Amino acid sequence: MGIEEKIKNLREKLELAELGGGKERIEFQHKKGKKTARERIELLLDPGTFHELDKLVVHRCYDFEMDKKRIYGDGVVTGYGRIDGRLVFVFAQDFTVFGGTLSESNASKICKIMDLAMKVGAPVIGLNDSGGARIQEGVGSLGGYADIFLRNTLASGVIPQISAIMGPCAGGAVYSPALTDFIIMTKEKSYMFITGPDVIKAVTHEEVTMEELGGAETHNTISGVAHFAAEGEEHVMAIIKELLSFIPSNNMEDPPFKETSDPPDRIDDKLNYIIPDDPNQPYDMKELITAVLDDNYFFEVQEHFAKNIIIGFGRLGGKSVGIIANQPSHLAGALDINASNKAARFVRFCDAFNIPLITFEDVPGFLPGVNQEYGGIIKHGAKLLYAYAEATVPKITIITRKSYGGAYCVMASKHIRTDINYAYPTAEIAVMGPEGAVNIIYKKELSQVSNPDEFRKEKLREFREKFANPYIAAQKGYIDEVIEPKYTRPKLIAALQMLENKRDENPPKKHGNIPL
Repeated sequence: MGIEEKIKNLREKLELAELGGGKERIEFQHKKGKKTARERIELLLDPGTFHELDKLVVHRCYDFEMDKKRIYGDGVVTGYGRIDGRLVFVFAQDFTVFGGTLSESNASKICKIMDLAMKVGAPVIGLNDSGGARIQEGVGSLGGYADIFLRNTLASGVIPQISAIMGPCAGGAVYSPALTDFIIMTKEKSYMFITGPDVIKAVTHEEVTMEELGGAETHNTISGVAHFAAEGEEHVMAIIKELLSFIPSNNMEDPPFKETSDPPDRIDDKLNYIIPDDPNQPYDMKELITAVLDDNYFFEVQEHFAKNIIIGFGRLGGKSVGIIANQPSHLAGALDINASNKAARFVRFCDAFNIPLITFEDVPGFLPGVNQEYGGIIKHGAKLLYAYAEATVPKITIITRKSYGGAYCVMASKHIRTDINYAYPTAEIAVMGPEGAVNIIYKKELSQVSNPDEFRKEKLREFREKFANPYIAAQKGYIDEVIEPKYTRPKLIAALQMLENKRDENPPKKHGNIPL
């Protein structure tokens, strides 16, 4: 066979590999409103930058007549390319080949690019669309999943890992995305669950649809498993690109810098009036956040889950920052189980990838309730405390209004190594709110005086004057500066510049024991 015939043979094999499960299955995928694995990669990466690896891999299974069904690529497309010029590794499960099911060979392809990504320090993006483990391969397929899970775990905190769920993701398959940093789901086209509706019906007699059980809305609002819900596949790719613009390629690099024409010394007079005079009146913390950030742009994460706390990315003076903020317009901004988990994981992500933490605090305490206590609010609240205390990146806190009780300690207080702590004149820093404090401190007197209502009013006024302000904390040095709200942006940018070369270390250890 001459060189021309050999090249022709190669081209035929490559063309066959690119057809995946064949034209009919590709058409069927399109009819379901879904793109193929290759089309998705093309949509995600900079044009002409994709380099595919293991294009001609086939499975090694001989049982159930599988030796007669060998398709190049074996149900997953893997390789590397660039997004906005930055190197990334990607795998896309191909539903046209055996329903995208995972085989031993298929898993080894994914593991290969994950190993390479770790060596060179680049993000891994998984585009998931799979029927799960390939049953014909038995334990070989299960072992393949575990090989991937190990790499997810070892890569955690070293390189960013992003999972897009663009079709089914069930059974053991869900654990790989769950181990990654961010999960994006397409609305009405994707679902995640450990056991499907049929199994649930057989075991517990509960009837539920796949969408109700594990659709994008469920995991973005109820379970908190997912971080974003996308309107379609183009939207998924846009979210991935936007997310990557805020985070570094690995834990040894700084986040990307983005030039801005927004002046660092810009002040905003409306911030002086954003906090209501009535301490019990809600306001939208997002207005304050967006007013302060570069170009008034805030990229929120997990927007629809645990709305009493806000997390997301923004920029200050061109530098990426992670934002954590209580939301007074939802549950008064109180910390509960879901909010604690949501914020703790985000704090740890930012700390792992050198992203400074900015905390906007207005918290009346932890949410009271039997369900919260039975659900382990003590343990879950401690996760957030642990995450903040452990973090060594620059940390800046702004107390806008309430900062009561244990929540004062937890929300990046000076005592857990926060570098700069600001407060507005509207800040109230105390063990508890005036009403609760007066009822406890003056319990005996209130039962004895002739006019308890007047007595309570007078004591409330005294308590507010003495404690419902930031000045006692400032006198003790727990607050570094009480600032006019309108100067928030320049103060934050100046503090970030000062902290640019911050060095902080935790005691040598294998790892801590976060209260999971």
